[in-house]
Amino acid sequence: MRILFLLFVIVPLIEMWLLIEVGRVIGAPLTILAVAFTAIVGVALLKRQGVDTLSRANQKMAQGELPASEVFEGLLLAVGGALLLTPGFVTDFLGFSCLLPASRKYWARTAFKYWASNVQMSGAAQWTQSRSTSEHGRSSRPQHGDLIDGEYRRDDDSDREKRKR
Repeated sequence: MRILFLLFVIVPLIEMWLLIEVGRVIGAPLTILAVAFTAIVGVALLKRQGVDTLSRANQKMAQGELPASEVFEGLLLAVGGALLLTPGFVTDFLGFSCLLPASRKYWARTAFKYWASNVQMSGAAQWTQSRSTSEHGRSSRPQHGDLIDGEYRRDDDSDREKRKR
């Protein structure tokens, strides 16, 4: 509840105060131009970083790996893009920290560690895991590298009729 209070009340108040102060120093037109400029740069950076992250995720999936860090980075890219489109300098700073690769990787690692430490295996997942081993303790699932090859043929109604004759 406190986090929502901070997000929806305190942050906009800080943003308004900061925009007013910056406007006093450099003027309203330059302040508006600065906010618009950060949004434009942010969208361009978001597009480039999004494509890079998607490319890395596709490479990991092609290698049979789970792209967990790329998923968290993708979420951070979405949050960062939303923050950059929100007018204000504090949200712009936070948005850029979600878009820049070094800080994004740090936030993604931190989020993943938090998620991994707080997620417990559910009963259904435990049941699935226990069912995957046979009575003799060996896995009944195909092992890594096992390949099952085969062919199939679909019987249409016309094929079935020909065989009946």
